[in-house]
Amino acid sequence: MALTLGRKPGEKIYIVDTQGREIEIEVVKREEKLSNFTQLRISAPQEFQIVRGEIYSGSSSN
Repeated sequence: MALTLGRKPGEKIYIVDTQGREIEIEVVKREEKLSNFTQLRISAPQEFQIVRGEIYSGSSSN
C-alpha cells in the first residue's frame, strides 16, 4: 500500500498497525527556495526501528 501526500510544517501523518500502535510523522521544516529540503520528526514505539532509506538493507515492496 502506498499514499502520496503534500504536507505543510506542523501537519502530521499517522500510521497505525492492527494492534493500535502508532507512528507519528510531522513535517517540522520545509525549505523550497534554495535547497528543496524537508525536515521530519518521527515518533514511534520502541519496538519499531527508524532507519534512513540510504542505509536500509531490508526488503522493498517497490
